[in-house]
Amino acid sequence: MGLFKNKIWVLLACCSCILANGCLHYSLKESSIPADIKTIRINYIENRARYVNPLLSPQLTDKLRQKVNNQTNRTLIQGDNADYDISGTITDYTFSTSGIADNKAATNRLTITVHIKLVCRVDDKKNKETDVSRSFEFDANISTQQAETQLNESIIKNLSDEIFNSVFSDW
Repeated sequence: MGLFKNKIWVLLACCSCILANGCLHYSLKESSIPADIKTIRINYIENRARYVNPLLSPQLTDKLRQKVNNQTNRTLIQGDNADYDISGTITDYTFSTSGIADNKAATNRLTITVHIKLVCRVDDKKNKETDVSRSFEFDANISTQQAETQLNESIIKNLSDEIFNSVFSDW
């Protein structure tokens, strides 16, 4: 029995090292911003969706600026001469039914898509455009306004994370 216990401990220790090594590597990975990029401008994210949530654009823009400021060592500027110039447009903001029970809607889904454009003034080969889309589920028994209120924090956090990752990460 003692030999079996020792093997278990060795196995657990090996697994812990592997997991710690994987997590350590992930947590130390920084965003992949080239060294020659010193300044970043994040333009106001416009809302051009058919349905406009008036709080989404300003909150998402502010959250993305905070994220860039806190997670990169680059300088945020407002001028037209930033090395990275990031702009975005909310292109889709739609509600749909995602689950049915007893022949009626049980769960609804809010899907938001943001078109992101990165202009790199240092190297135009790094220019890119991409769409970031996230869906958020909510109970069909609440109104869309109630759902927006309940989901607001999650929407802003998740979309800003997705936008940040799509612009600054190479994974």
